[in-house]
Amino acid sequence: QVQLVESGGGLVQAGGSLSLSCAAHGRIFDINAMGWYRQAPGKQRELVATITSGGRTNYADSVLGRFTISRDNAKNTVYLQMNSLKPEDTAVYYCNVPLRGRTYWGQGTQVTVSS
Repeated sequence: QVQLVESGGGLVQAGGSLSLSCAAHGRIFDINAMGWYRQAPGKQRELVATITSGGRTNYADSVLGRFTISRDNAKNTVYLQMNSLKPEDTAVYYCNVPLRGRTYWGQGTQVTVSS
């Protein structure tokens, strides 16, 4: 079993910053990729960013240059630093870990950006 525990998020004005973190627990000795997805009301869940255990990153075009994904392999924790936030970034953000043919999700954390 794998558990993903998220923290962070909240309410911020446009142009502000927020940070998220997600700690993985359980049978995770072979964890590789970790990532963040988001889902806005009435929209499909979409990729935000991913990072491999070697530090290779991938970003959605909509967040490139504003968001930074990072991880601490020793703590099995992935972070998302979000700067220059826009109202369209408002969504529930989910931590994601694909592992051994399954996909694990965090509980989700709300990010709200006011204009």
